[in-house]
Amino acid sequence: MGQVLHGSAKTTEAIRRAIQHSQESLRRLAQRYGINQKTVAKWKKRTSAADLPTEPKDLHSSVLSLEEIIVAFRKHTLLPLDDCLYALQPTIPHLTRSSLHGCLHRHGISRLPDVEGDKPAKKKFKAYPIGFFHIDIAEVQTAEGKLRLSYSPS
Repeated sequence: MGQVLHGSAKTTEAIRRAIQHSQESLRRLAQRYGINQKTVAKWKKRTSAADLPTEPKDLHSSVLSLEEIIVAFRKHTLLPLDDCLYALQPTIPHLTRSSLHGCLHRHGISRLPDVEGDKPAKKKFKAYPIGFFHIDIAEVQTAEGKLRLSYSPS
């Protein structure tokens, strides 16, 4: 079976083996075979005369998958789940809220990072002397009117 060479190959396996076994200088070998001295040096260093594969070791597509689009959108915009859903649905019509959440969860971005200033800082209760206690009072607005709630920890 014949040897398959790529279009710009200047050496064959026989020439490479001759280079590897020769004691001549790099310059002399480069002149003899009509190749660059760096090419001669490369073949002198190698233990095999076989050409290495030229394709990438890990193939990457230049087209983004739907998951990659969703993840990039979420990381770039930092929008909440529902806002991401409404923004992405025109592009990805079959996208549902649960599938979006599952995708974000798989990539570890289902929860938005806490941002400084989002929530007020928590404060400790004032320390009261023995015999006194703290009561929290909350007021809730309902359709019927105000509802007053009180809570005291025991």
